[in-house]
Parts: sequence; C-alpha cells; structure tokens
Amino acid sequence: MRKSLLSAVLISLFLPAFGQKNPSADLVQYVNPLIGTAKMGHTYPGATVPFGMVQLSPDTDTIPYAVNGKYNPDVYKYCAGYQYDDPTIVGFSHTHFSGTGHSDLGDFLIMPTTGKLQLNPGTEEKPESGYRSAFSHENEVAEPAYYQVKLDDHDILAELTASNRVGMHQYTFPEADSAHIILDLISGIYNYDEKNVWTFVRVENDTLITGYRQTNGWARTRTVYFAMSFNKPFYQYGSKKYDNAVYKGFWRKFDQEHNFPEIAGEKVRMYFDFKTAEREKIKIKFALSPVSTQGALANMQAEIPHWDFERVKKEGQALWNNELSKIVVDAGSHAEMVNFYTAMYHAFLGPTTYMDVDGSFRGIDMNIHKAEGFTNYTSFSLWDTYRTLHPFFNIVQPKRNADMIKSMLAHYDQSVHKMLPVWSHHANENWCMIGYHSVPVIADAVIKGNAGFDVNKALDACVATARTTYYDGLGYYMQLGYVPEDRNGSSVSKTLEYAYDDWCIAQMAKKLNRMDIYEEFSKRAANYKNVYDAASGYMRPKLNDGSWKKEFDPLDTHGQGFIEGNSWNYSLYVPHDPAEMISMMGGKTRFASHLDSLFTMELPDKYFANTEDISREGIIGNYVHGNEPSHHVAYLYNWTDQPWKTQDKVRMVLKAMYKPTVDGLGGNDDFGQMSAWYLFSSLGFYPVAPGSEQYAIGSPAVKSASIKLENGKTFHVVVKKQSDKNVYVQKMELNGKPLNRSYLTHPEIMSGGTITFYMGAKPNTEQVAIRAQ
Repeated sequence: MRKSLLSAVLISLFLPAFGQKNPSADLVQYVNPLIGTAKMGHTYPGATVPFGMVQLSPDTDTIPYAVNGKYNPDVYKYCAGYQYDDPTIVGFSHTHFSGTGHSDLGDFLIMPTTGKLQLNPGTEEKPESGYRSAFSHENEVAEPAYYQVKLDDHDILAELTASNRVGMHQYTFPEADSAHIILDLISGIYNYDEKNVWTFVRVENDTLITGYRQTNGWARTRTVYFAMSFNKPFYQYGSKKYDNAVYKGFWRKFDQEHNFPEIAGEKVRMYFDFKTAEREKIKIKFALSPVSTQGALANMQAEIPHWDFERVKKEGQALWNNELSKIVVDAGSHAEMVNFYTAMYHAFLGPTTYMDVDGSFRGIDMNIHKAEGFTNYTSFSLWDTYRTLHPFFNIVQPKRNADMIKSMLAHYDQSVHKMLPVWSHHANENWCMIGYHSVPVIADAVIKGNAGFDVNKALDACVATARTTYYDGLGYYMQLGYVPEDRNGSSVSKTLEYAYDDWCIAQMAKKLNRMDIYEEFSKRAANYKNVYDAASGYMRPKLNDGSWKKEFDPLDTHGQGFIEGNSWNYSLYVPHDPAEMISMMGGKTRFASHLDSLFTMELPDKYFANTEDISREGIIGNYVHGNEPSHHVAYLYNWTDQPWKTQDKVRMVLKAMYKPTVDGLGGNDDFGQMSAWYLFSSLGFYPVAPGSEQYAIGSPAVKSASIKLENGKTFHVVVKKQSDKNVYVQKMELNGKPLNRSYLTHPEIMSGGTITFYMGAKPNTEQVAIRAQ
C-alpha cells in the first residue's frame, strides 16, 4: 500500500494543473521516468536527452551474471541496473539500455562517499560494508534530463543531468576532511569475472582523468573511451587492481596504488579525495567517445564547456519539450497524460547516438569511420522495434529514422558477413533473437516515401541478408520452404518471421520495379503455409523429413519450435496476409470465435516455468502483451466481420497493461516498443504490417491529439463522446467526409487534416471490415 501511495505522490509532483492554457509549454512535467522501474519494465530513471549517447542513471545492485559457472536468473531484474524495490544505491553509471530483456553496459560507475575509504561496493544486507548507500524514494526525484537522490549513509545529495555525450554530476557534501569520489571501472550490468578485458586510465592533472575500458559481454569487443573533469582539484588519489595476472612486468618498481598517474589492468577501481565545506558542491563532467579520449574531450568541450549544472538541466529539458511537443494531446485525465508522455519519453530513448561531435565512430570492423551527412545510431533492438517503434518514427521522427537506416547500411558495408543488423550495439553485432528485421524497417520507410538514402542499395542489402544461407536455419528455409526443428531450434518462429521479412523485400522490390526480386520473395513470403497443421489448427514444428514433430502442445513455450511465445499466439503471426491466414483457419466467423477464446482462457502456472520473458502481469487470458509476437493480434478482428471487437480489446489492453506507476508496464519496454504500441493505440490506429501504407483502426483513448509533422503539416485526431464506457467507434470522418473502412493510409496522415471518431457504448455492427488487398 505504501508504495502505491508513494507512486501516486510522485506522479502528482510531476504534474501541472490539468487543463492549463498551454499544456505543450512544459510537457516534461507529465513524464515520470520511474514508470517501469519495478518488476518487468526494465526501464531506468536517470538523466538522458532524446536519443542520447549518455544514460546517467543509478544502479541499485551488483548481481553477477553467473554463480558457480551457471546463469544466475536474478540478474534478469537488473537489465537496466535499477530495481525500484531495492533499498540501496551502488553508484551512478553512464550507459544503460531501456526496457531490454538481456543486457550489457553500466560503464564507469561513480559513487561519492565520506568517512573511511572503502573500495568494495558492499552488500544490500550490509551496505556499511562497502561504498554503497541506503536511500529512500521520499528523497528521490526523476525527471527528463534530471535525477536527484539523497545518499543517506554518506549524507550526500546526488544530482545528475546530461547532454548528448556528457553526463554531469553534482554532489552536495557535508563538511568533511575525508570526502571521496569512487570511480569503479569493474562494475557493470550483466557482469562476470572475465567481462572486463582491459582498462587504461591516465591522471592528466589534478582535475582531469582520461582512459578507456574494453569489455567482452553481450557485445564481445566493446571499447568505450572517457574524459572525466572535476570542478575542484583533488588533493590525493589512488587505485587498486583486482587482477590475478601472473605477469606484472617492470611496473612493479612503482607504488601504483598511491598518486601514480597511469594504471592499466583488467579490474581497476580508483578514488579521488577532497576536503569539503558544509554544502559544498563537487561537480563532475564525464564525456564518452566510441573513438578516443581526445574525442571524449572534444565532446565535453563542445557540449558542456562550463560548470553551470542548472543550465545543462534546463537545456536538456528543453530538448525533451521539443520532442514531446510533436504530439499535443488531451488524454482526459492526469493519469493518462502521464501515461502518454512517459510512453513518448521511453520511445525517444533509443536507438542512441553513436558518434563524436565531429561524426567519427567505431564500426563493426573495429575501424574508425565518419558519418557524412547523417547521425550514426546504435542499439537496434530490431526484433522488438520493427513492429511499432520505427513505424511511429516514420510519422513523428522521419529524419531520424532515415538516419537510423543509414546507420544500418553503414553496418552492412562494414560487415564481413554482408548482413544488415540483427541486434547491434556499440560497434558489435550480438545476434540476439531471430529474423532479419532491419528489412521491415527499411521497407516501411521506402514504401512510405521516407527514403533519404539509396533505395536500390538498401534493397540489395536486404536481399543479400536474406540469402545468407549459414544464418540461423536460413539455408534450410530457402531449400525446404521452412526451417526444420530437428536441424535448427525455434523453427516455426523463424519460418513465420522470415516469411514476413521476405514479403517486405517483395513490396520494396515492386515499388522499385525490380520484378525478379519481387517474384522470388513473394514466393518465399507464402512459406508460412508450410508450417500450418490443418488437423490441429495451429502452426507447428516440422522435421527435416517433412513430418510433424510429435509431443506438440500449443500452449507450451518450451521445446515447441517457438521463441518467447507459444503456438497459440505465434499461429496468429502472418501480419502481411491476415485475410489468407483467416481463410486457412476456417473463415471469419470461426476465426473471430477462436480469437475471443485467446483473451478469456485460463493459462495454467506450468506454462510460465520455462520463460523469464513472460509473466502473469503481462498476459490477459492467453494473450501475451508483455512480449512482442502478439502485439498486432487485437487488431485482427478488423479482417473479420466483427471489427468492433478490436475496439473493445484494444481499450482493455490499454487499461490493463499501462498504468502510471513504477510497476505499470506489463512487460519489458524493449527500447520503446511497448510504449509505441500504447501511443499508436491511444491515437486510434496501428501498423499491423510495417511495409504497408495501411494502419488498422482501433479505438482512440485520447480526447484529442495534434501530430505536428516534419513537413510542416498537422494531423489532428478528434474524438467525440470519449469515455471509458464509450469504447466503440460509431462512425468516422476524414476531413469532414465519411470514412467507411477500417484503416487509414500513411499519405492521408502525412497530408495533414483531421480524423474524427464518434464513440458510443455499444458496437456498431454495420462497420466495414478490411478487405483482402
């Protein structure tokens, strides 16, 4: 009860009076970065700017990835470094993923302390045994580009803000002769003993530190450079190495632990000592670079050449206001305003900038490249974000989305495999998840006319990726028309997702009049039919000899040929051809009834035993909203004769899975994908099949919205008789004329204008369903 009350208090602190005359003037007040920081959301509460390279945020524990050589499942909670229920803070590190279900990063952890110097972090049970500190949420504030917390054990007020490439710390100390700044170069997210490959640090003078760290984690060859500057000289400093290296060379002639200006090793912690007056502020600027320490210094000088903390905070929040004001809504209540703008905030956390101010960046070939005429981005969680986040960008962030695709094409050029990114971050391909989902991101941009890049080169890159026979069962898929489960796991999921990606290639080829490619990939796009078992009514794993795998359970997520889902949900994954899928499954009436049961059935506990990505919080019946493969499913009623059921289910999911509380997200936010679903669905339309110009109509949850487009036009959403009971669309008008279909098109949105929804408490059973194209 206390936490629920506290969440409500925190939300109220961040809200202006609802109904103010100019709500777009200070939209950051509607953002609560603490949403999703408890349980499965995996978001972080710290300071960052839109798409920023620095994510300066608190880490609340140091759970190792493995214990006794085996995976430690508790580490999963710490994908973002922070869990709301934890009572201590270990420190503040500069790189974090938002909402992911696997992790890395947590670079360069800083912790201010007083009293006896302690270089170990200690434990949650005994925080006094190390440098960590207890804290209270009553003394914690999280806003866009700003975070504040009181470190109780050290009586220090910690404040954080950031520019794109520089984090800024401000620590208000008590009077102390023994004040310390700890720089922990061992700490990291998803850490293990051998993760730190090498660390190098130089103490340039009594206010400037430079160096780098290389890690072997999710990204196996990741190097991050830094420059760290103090506003006040430290009077002494030191370091401690925790290496077990046999060879130490002739550096042993020095006392390297005390006031020695150069240190290198696998595991290093440093400290810098000050004498502080009461309420004295020690400030730190910490710049990152993917290229060099010189690059980090140049980034610092370009972005924060001063020591005005409030100015950096103000400029960061101005950047957020600018991005958030791309959509101005009346969501009807305080809670829904918080939900909407926090979702926008989460959607704009990534992908992240990955280059210095001069455009230099490290490529996946480990060479230094320069982005000419575009911003280079990284952290592409594509299995998640192709579905809704990148289509959202094609409306509200088209220039950035085009730059993201240019970044993908740069990856392709540097790739020894000649493949587009699968899941890439920080100059590494980590190969996480399945499919080749750069393809629908590129195709969606091309089809929708947002192609500020060489479209034929992009198509060639898509085709080359889709013909890489040694990638994840793709050779079998090309030979047999499906991936055989006895040759390659998660075979049904791969077959279905490859087929959709292939359809995207076909649509792009058709638009570019590359008809040979169109014919090849149109044929491949029908391969989903090869894993449909008409006898059971489900997609089912098939073996290399063409027979069905035995011991089949459509509700089980383990060992059934699916990844992060079961056959029941994945059997509905044919986003590029719902009409044919529905026909294959018995027709519109039977399919609608089948879909009804998805939302009402009871799923026994045993089906949660073998997955950490799906929990009770993220499901309704057997509908799994807490993971991505089902995100389009509620909209499939639009292809039956009962489209009003989409409206009912969408509003139900919005209420059940999105709440303005710390545990308000029903699953991992997955770099904004979960939030983008909320945004589209709240506005009343959704991209079921990126690579198509169509958006399926749902049920808008806002009272009104104005989408400010980069082309200078505005698309308005107006909702008449909006209420929690009036979830059914009675009729629609587009620019004052009746809209008698269950979809909008991208050109209709980008041309500006107004869609008006008239809502009611009972279904309009005369609505027209989407017809097969």
